[in-house]
Amino acid sequence: MAASSVQRVAVLSLHTSPLAQPGVGDGGGMNVYVRELTSSLARLGVLCTTYTRAWQRGLPDVVDIEPNHQLVHIRAGDFDLPKEQLVDIVPEFTDTVSHHMRTHSPAQVIHANYWLSGMSGHLLKHDLNLPLITTFHTLARVKTLHGDVESTEREAIESAIIGCSDAIFVSCEEEREQFRAVYGAAPGTLEVITPGVDRAFFSPGRRTGARSALGLGTHPVLLFVGRIQPLKGVDVAIATLAALTHQDAVLLIVGGASGTEGDMELARVMALAQQLGVADRVRFIAPQPHHLLSTFYRAADVVLVPSRSESFGLVALEASACGTPVVATAVGGLLSLIEDDVNGYLVPERDADLFAHRVSQVLNDPQLAKRLGVQAFERSTSYSWRQAAMRMRRVVAEFAVRDLVLCE
Repeated sequence: MAASSVQRVAVLSLHTSPLAQPGVGDGGGMNVYVRELTSSLARLGVLCTTYTRAWQRGLPDVVDIEPNHQLVHIRAGDFDLPKEQLVDIVPEFTDTVSHHMRTHSPAQVIHANYWLSGMSGHLLKHDLNLPLITTFHTLARVKTLHGDVESTEREAIESAIIGCSDAIFVSCEEEREQFRAVYGAAPGTLEVITPGVDRAFFSPGRRTGARSALGLGTHPVLLFVGRIQPLKGVDVAIATLAALTHQDAVLLIVGGASGTEGDMELARVMALAQQLGVADRVRFIAPQPHHLLSTFYRAADVVLVPSRSESFGLVALEASACGTPVVATAVGGLLSLIEDDVNGYLVPERDADLFAHRVSQVLNDPQLAKRLGVQAFERSTSYSWRQAAMRMRRVVAEFAVRDLVLCE
């Protein structure tokens, strides 16, 4: 079967809507991934239906995002159900999706995002006899390796999903190697589908104009973008600011508290800023519409990505596309995005002094900063959502001549 004959894909994003603003609640890079990859697939002529749980009253049953791509809100459980309880409503969500697929939007392939959606996709595969693609985005065993312990229930569910997935999408070769090291061989194929960046929004621009728009001066500006939770390392960003000799530097933190530990983490890092004497130079900024983040990237001298783990690292890619150097932890997909001393710096440990050393190098050497920024932009041009969608279309076309993975 030619790739163009693959007509319909059902996309599952149970726990967060791709229309939700990143940085709010559970919204993050996954929201961008689902929205951009699916829309790019739709622009290639594939009919895509995304299913997500209705999280508040008054949402329309169906949203036409663009030609060939519609989103369906599935009512399952209480509207304000905490993420930790969503596992209990997976059967209800799945039954409603199955009914919709049978009566309104038949599909040839299921693409599940995150383990909760994978749980639903696993059930739908057996119910409808369809191929299952799973993009986990994060995995319990990998998070545990980096100090973020997940439940044994999640780990067991993910293992079952891996055993039944016909294809598993990872974002880069580093993630594929890590998957094999932690989980061994999967019965389905392990495909690299590299995310892209929307260069209509994320591109170089005048720093002075961006700073004027944000009310910033000529002082050094560090930027952190992401949800405030232990995994993302906001504490490291604050400690980095405190370790700098540049006493006029400021740190912008763009994002909101996320998850069960979010509010506690926000209080903790605010207290840390007070303790380190930099509270007056740390600015907490509410989550911004995704396309407006480009102004923050352009305004910054350096973008910090001190995560414990990252399957890819869209913030690093978006910053690079804006020509801003990135200093990041040497983990996961960040290893593929950042080449040390070429387009940014990788720090082998989440050590604030090591981060501060690299940041100081950029701040103290305008020629170095310019070189890193130019090469960051050049590196970013090789990442495209259209290319990712074309790769996905080729992968799903292969299901027409492949037997489905039998559940282990």
